Amino acid sequence: MNDIKVKVAVIGAGTAGLSAFREAFGVNPDCVLINGGPYGTTCARVGCMPSKLFIQVANNYYHRHVFDREGIKNGGGLSIDRREVLRYVRSLRDYFVGGVIKSVEKLGDKNIKGFARFVAPNVLEVEGRKIIADAVVIATGSSPVIPKPWREYGEKLITTDDIFEEDTIADEMAVIGAGVIGLELGQAMSRMDVNVTMVEGTESIGGLTDPVINRYAIDTIREEFNLYLGHPAELSRNDSQLELSCSGEKRGIEKALIAIGRRPNIQGLELEKIGVGLNEKGMPEVDSSTMRIKDTPIFMAGDVNGFRPLLHEAADEGRIAGYNAVRSKTRCFRRRASLAIAFTEPQIAIAGNRYREIEEVPHIIGEATFDGQGRARIMDKNKGILRIYAEPGGGKLLGAEMMAPEGEYIGHLLAWAIQKELTVFEVLNMPFYHPTVLEGLRTAVRDLSSKVEGPRPELELPPCGKCPVE
Repeated sequence: MNDIKVKVAVIGAGTAGLSAFREAFGVNPDCVLINGGPYGTTCARVGCMPSKLFIQVANNYYHRHVFDREGIKNGGGLSIDRREVLRYVRSLRDYFVGGVIKSVEKLGDKNIKGFARFVAPNVLEVEGRKIIADAVVIATGSSPVIPKPWREYGEKLITTDDIFEEDTIADEMAVIGAGVIGLELGQAMSRMDVNVTMVEGTESIGGLTDPVINRYAIDTIREEFNLYLGHPAELSRNDSQLELSCSGEKRGIEKALIAIGRRPNIQGLELEKIGVGLNEKGMPEVDSSTMRIKDTPIFMAGDVNGFRPLLHEAADEGRIAGYNAVRSKTRCFRRRASLAIAFTEPQIAIAGNRYREIEEVPHIIGEATFDGQGRARIMDKNKGILRIYAEPGGGKLLGAEMMAPEGEYIGHLLAWAIQKELTVFEVLNMPFYHPTVLEGLRTAVRDLSSKVEGPRPELELPPCGKCPVE
């Protein structure tokens, strides 16, 4: 329990923290990893991996509705055991978590268990032990928000951090919040024969800002379960049940999933000791290109800083923080094109700039629907709409929003094209295989190309460059 001096101390063993530690350790092994909560990362324990398992099971079961018309008989006799579903999810979840924990265990005495707090800008205290570090990376993640008046309802409320620890899923569930997580889990539960009522205080869902896509998504989701927008939810207790009030209606529910956002895990860190100003939420100012807190040797990466709370972004931020923490000169890094995906069905995806970010600047929009798209019809997933934004002059891609089948792949290709600053004509130079859902992407880009101002190629195919010019 002696005090120690190190080059870099990383607080938090999640995706950002592990990425920062590995990056710094590869340059100078005089580093420690400090973690006071559960190991295994948010993604593997309670986020990306168990939620996608849950969603996959729900979709597998839901698709029994198309069996009869496809000639597959007796699909109507299938049933689902939600208790067994959760056991299955936990079994694979534990596999993913186990792999992360094994990698941490290999760190030996470089891994320090306990909660850290600042006692000076470069001094941490962990369980009574002082750690003096040349640089510190804060990567403590985030936790679900539960409004204080609701906390007295105890086991009647669950969050995304504990839903997969439930013995089963109740027959009547409220989902408070129609962001990405609320939509994903709400639709999955509905597809497992749970009576779901979802309430969202705003008029948009899934992070969408394009009014056309948002309206389509709302209408699509409402085909599966009750969705109330524009009014905050009110919860009260009525004997053994919760009572949900929204839009002037009241209904009894067994449990409520609270998915209204997450807050940074900064409690107990005593950030006031680092010697910089904090905002009204107790947060310091962080440079998103360096992860550095003002002029200090302290960096903040991952969900805790609130920039882009997604795993791939947390990993990038951890690498940036670790890179700079172990070096004497701070370096700026260009962030990748933004990409966000909700694994609903159809999937919601946003690539590059959202509509609200280009709404006030000159732009053109290309659109495609998937109702009659060949591959989508073959898969019996012919629902969806895609809208792509570009500059009017030249047609450089700016961004896109969609609710579309295979939206995860359409979103990826668009994010790549946006990061490479391609024009609509350069995208149309690329091959599109038939029949694939990605032909819907080509339809939208073709629509966009017809609106570009100025000269345009005579064909989508580029000239070979060998023919004489007439």
